[in-house]
Amino acid sequence: MAASMCDVFSFCVGVAGRARVAVEVRFVSSAKGKGLFATQLIQKGETIFVERPLVAAQFLWNALYRYRACDHCLRALEKAEENAQRLTGKPGQVLPHPELCTVRKDLHQSCPHCQVMYCSTECRVAAAEQYHQVLCPGPSQDDPLHPLNKLQEAWRSVHYPPETASIMLMARMVATVKQGQLELLRRLFTEALYEEALSQWFTPDGFRSLFALVGTNGQGIGTSSLSQWVHACDALELKPQDREQLDAFIDQLYKDIEAATGEFLNCEGSGLFVLQSCCNHSCVPNAETSFPENNFLLHVTALEDIKPGEEICISYLDCCQRERSRHSRHKILRENYLFVCSCPKCLAEADEPNVTSEEEEDEEEEEGEPEDAELGDEMTDV
Repeated sequence: MAASMCDVFSFCVGVAGRARVAVEVRFVSSAKGKGLFATQLIQKGETIFVERPLVAAQFLWNALYRYRACDHCLRALEKAEENAQRLTGKPGQVLPHPELCTVRKDLHQSCPHCQVMYCSTECRVAAAEQYHQVLCPGPSQDDPLHPLNKLQEAWRSVHYPPETASIMLMARMVATVKQGQLELLRRLFTEALYEEALSQWFTPDGFRSLFALVGTNGQGIGTSSLSQWVHACDALELKPQDREQLDAFIDQLYKDIEAATGEFLNCEGSGLFVLQSCCNHSCVPNAETSFPENNFLLHVTALEDIKPGEEICISYLDCCQRERSRHSRHKILRENYLFVCSCPKCLAEADEPNVTSEEEEDEEEEEGEPEDAELGDEMTDV
């Protein structure tokens, strides 16, 4: 079994999170591992903690398709209007209230060696101090034979969009292992980054452990300058007629984006978070994660009052998935997170039939996975 994120990266805990004193990590059980618990009353709507990831990275396909983000904090680098022009495929698209865009291009900086872009001096320096000195390809940034570029191409070849840090990312990781591609990635990973002091991570077992660590603990991150602009527009105090016109403009803008780009709106990536990784799943969560600062800083907010001693749970499913049947929820969680949920909602629905529609039954037959497959309960340690 791989080490938990908290164990592997324990040296970073002091700087990774900005947590209130209202939470603590406790051991729950051998099946569930650790959990995060409230130590005092947390009120509905309160930010429980804000956490910086130990490490984060933009998805490779997302970057390849010109979703421009800071290479360190994933903050969107395009102006809102540029973002809208690219997503709609309309170079002449103009946004009203351009002053509401928060992107500061005058602060952007690039690595002097490989030209990768950052949103600020702070991010460029932070990246260099944490990892970029080792990873910087220098003038070989576009050389397909550079070890890091070979590694990235190998990953893209077995890991197609849509990319997420949870469902699809994990599904494709599992598929990679099943299809025997993991050894190729390990060899390229070793060629690019081998370090004698960390040799255990480059063995087949060690690399598999790292792979499982990312797959089961990765948190998706999404940023968008256009989304920030829309939120700023929503906050404007306007006359009723002006509000109606602006709302109609934004509605049409999103329709144009959907027609041209589909669901891929944001700069997307994933990160590893110490405290967030200790939050177990529930189909009726009492907390949720978000990225309101438009970068990799994760906020966990209470959805209801949380009493002292109560476990803080988030949901690995989106709103629509949580409304599906117990069978459907279990199917998603089993395939992508490798556990069977035993939250209060699932226990209350234990007597419901395994399938709720012919479509779900057909899907189950195609997968060939029985509901009572021998799986562990939820694990926040891998």
